[in-house]
Amino acid sequence: MSAPALRVTNITKRFGGLAAISDVTYEVLDGSLTALIGPNGAGKTTLFNLITNLFTPTEGEIYFYGKSLNGLSPRQIAGLGLIRTFQTARVFPGMTVLENVLVGAHRRVRSHTLKQMLWQASARHEERELTARADGFLEITNLLKFRDVAATDLPMGGQKLLEVIRALMTRPRLLLLDEPAAGLNDSETSELASLLRAVRNSGVTVMVVEHNMSLVMGVADQVMVLDAGCLVASGSPQEIRKNARVIEAYVGQEAAV
Repeated sequence: MSAPALRVTNITKRFGGLAAISDVTYEVLDGSLTALIGPNGAGKTTLFNLITNLFTPTEGEIYFYGKSLNGLSPRQIAGLGLIRTFQTARVFPGMTVLENVLVGAHRRVRSHTLKQMLWQASARHEERELTARADGFLEITNLLKFRDVAATDLPMGGQKLLEVIRALMTRPRLLLLDEPAAGLNDSETSELASLLRAVRNSGVTVMVVEHNMSLVMGVADQVMVLDAGCLVASGSPQEIRKNARVIEAYVGQEAAV
């Protein structure tokens, strides 16, 4: 059997005397969509920061398709195909929606600078391919009509979707999404769900931190529950719905019906 997309083994992170993450171990299977839930302050974003080495683990190991990430820089990790987004939407001012999306493809561009400057046939062909891919993502999220609008003019929900699309343009092997549905209305959340399903079905592995339980239960293959830095439950959405501790503390009785 092939190695899991992500394997976290006995990861601990201490800040002074405080353990933000305590002895967490789990696996994310290749081609799956895994949701990480838990109350505010549970350590979810800290765990993402450890995976991408924005924070250095105090103890433990993290493996990406069998390769240890310990000691690698965030840039090196991104170069392996492990891409993340952040809680706050970040768009490039002075650029259109389409231009923002295309920025995400920069590490995949094959035509060198001279070919692009001379606008040679290979560079033109590559740009048409990238633009078509960008337009496809924009259409799924109902943002195609805004492709030539300044990205900063999008509402916050649109900017959050734009950030997800830009990350997808990197052609990640594993995509970490930190609260992608925060600030989205019901329609935008539905579009995000459609995008996540399409991404997972295309073979990209996804791990998402999210508070929207309807979204999580509707798209996730596996749900992991973090509380006070400890992994307290893991299983399918159906199993998590039936977990009494999770229902009481995180999901709520209404979501479990």
